[in-house]
Amino acid sequence: MNAQPMFLRRLGPDPHANGARTVGCRGCPDIFELASGDFAVIGADITDTAGMLPPTASCGPDERIIRIPRKTLVLAKPDIPSKI
Repeated sequence: MNAQPMFLRRLGPDPHANGARTVGCRGCPDIFELASGDFAVIGADITDTAGMLPPTASCGPDERIIRIPRKTLVLAKPDIPSKI
């Protein structure tokens, strides 16, 4: 995928809504839906420290393992489409 992703919408609430503060230094965890129907996640890159993945999982050289807080995903759940 070399094309620039087009961000359609944020899934879940804005992490800074109502003046909320996050623990991130320069940003905050977030989930976005892209125009392609795929999703983009902003979170901590834990690729180098994640340890062993389950036997049926792998992380390719062009992929990263990203950690987001449980709260971020749970609050986004109502916005996540239920159909493919």
